[in-house]
Amino acid sequence: MTSVRLPLFPLNSVLFPGLVLPLNVFEARYRALMRDLLALPEDERRFGVVAIRDGREVAPSAPGLPDSTAMPVGGPGAGFGPDPISAFHTVGCVADAATIREKSGTPGSAPASDEDADAEAAGTAPGGGPEAPGYEVLATGTTRFKLLSVDASGPYLMGEVEELPEVEGEGAGALASGVVRAFRTYQKRLAWANERTLAGGQDLPAEPSVLSYLVAAAAVLDIPAKQRLLEAPDNAARLTQELELLRRETAVIGKLPSLPAVDLTRHPTSPN
Repeated sequence: MTSVRLPLFPLNSVLFPGLVLPLNVFEARYRALMRDLLALPEDERRFGVVAIRDGREVAPSAPGLPDSTAMPVGGPGAGFGPDPISAFHTVGCVADAATIREKSGTPGSAPASDEDADAEAAGTAPGGGPEAPGYEVLATGTTRFKLLSVDASGPYLMGEVEELPEVEGEGAGALASGVVRAFRTYQKRLAWANERTLAGGQDLPAEPSVLSYLVAAAAVLDIPAKQRLLEAPDNAARLTQELELLRRETAVIGKLPSLPAVDLTRHPTSPN
């Protein structure tokens, strides 16, 4: 299969095909990426999202704990070590940037909403920084890829990637029905654990591929678990994993009297 070069945007989250990705971009390397994407036709504004195995989305100011008085460490691979590819999971997702808008906010301003606070925690803090106000980006995951190599010679990381095909897998349709039921039970148990009323249920897609990615994004799982779902060889394998995960998580939640430190049902579940 033919490989292509794609700009990379590493994140402490997993992007799935079909899911929306909002970003507040303020770091120099990612501002440069967004400027270059803006120079392309709208249908060519693509970049690759990879989950970070080790490292940070925001370049550390110095080894160890951040030092606000130290000069920032620059470069496209800052924070990811001498061999950036080893810091990333090597299956990622292409993101199409539907909207790239330069921000006009005051550098260093506080997050304006819960979503901005989440973005800041993820390393894409709002308000820009001392150099530029940054960009607001809205992208959508499209296709999975395997990361073959990483080039750190330019202003931002570039990856040599190979697209991964979507394969249905045996029994995907029957598994999808089971996952829908398990996910409904899981949602109800989460709402019960948080002493909240479950909002009116939205219809889940019947198409196995779409369902598998939606459930993978919506379930409250850690990054390694979500990454394993992204890497599943076919839809049937992904749905099988999800069925096991949902049943296990539902059983665990059922044994807990409450989840006082986790607010899982107040807002719509973020896919990232």
